[in-house]
Amino acid sequence: MRPDASVIICAYTAERWDHLIAAVGSVQRQSLPPREIVVVVDDNPLLLDRARRELADVRVVHNHGPSGLSGARNAGVAAARGELVAFIDDDAVAAPDWLDWLTASCVDPSALGIGGAVVPLWPSRRPTWLPEEFDWVVGCSYRGLPDRPAPVRNPIGANMCLRREIFEAVGGFQPGIGRVGTRPVGCEETELCIRARQRWPERRFLYEPRARVLHHVAEQRTRWRYYRQRCFAEGISKAIVARQVGAQDGLACERSYVLRTLPRGLGSALSEALLYADSAAAARACAIVAGLTITAAGYAFGALSARRLPRPQSDAAPSPAAGAAIETRP
Repeated sequence: MRPDASVIICAYTAERWDHLIAAVGSVQRQSLPPREIVVVVDDNPLLLDRARRELADVRVVHNHGPSGLSGARNAGVAAARGELVAFIDDDAVAAPDWLDWLTASCVDPSALGIGGAVVPLWPSRRPTWLPEEFDWVVGCSYRGLPDRPAPVRNPIGANMCLRREIFEAVGGFQPGIGRVGTRPVGCEETELCIRARQRWPERRFLYEPRARVLHHVAEQRTRWRYYRQRCFAEGISKAIVARQVGAQDGLACERSYVLRTLPRGLGSALSEALLYADSAAAARACAIVAGLTITAAGYAFGALSARRLPRPQSDAAPSPAAGAAIETRP
């Protein structure tokens, strides 16, 4: 039998209210209905009141743990009752068969979790200078991911489904990792999935590209300034993850990305620039080099900063089962 799934949506700002309504609606219209929809409001009493009043057939909970996406997700897991917990961002919209594809893969007991494709919805059109290899900057699937179902180290947080037993066995998302408000950091799902694989090395996470969500990209995220900030913050996040779980596991996928994916992307962009005098291709080539350099600088900064802190314990992540949420609507 297919396990049932609770869907968790975390929100922190009323500026995304219309997107939140669309996200909830897309989950409510799934071909395979979820057991429940849990909306977690992080550090915003006005948004909490509005969600409690206006969201129908949704459980609304307040994050009483540490502020930020990691704490909010832990609050959602604590409130959810499904065997699976699926996550979608508050500015994303799920395809009608999204949950069907995610849960179908979880029939296999060796699958710890499933991730799907995150397709960007640009505010007008895609920036011509942005290489597809760096679509992770805007929180979306990037060139280098599999184009068919395959094992992966970790799914993308905007579109993932995890077994509840992960949280019961290895704890929740690390509060010290991940986005807080608009601060462009991440990797909280990476760290959690690595801990899970270290606990169950014989099991795996899968990527199912047919489980699709469309992710709204804010105008500010299409600018060069955000690109620089996000790359630097990603480097810092990778350094934190490497310190938490070890560099061998923490950077395994990044080595392949740097040694294979980026050289192919750079070669393709340079070829287009030279053969067709394509200025946009030349800009993409520059962006690949700059993105790698800035991310590496962020990693070095994060690694140096982390040396001043005591090495974390392996069980440092709190378990959501301990309770981090207060339900505000039955």
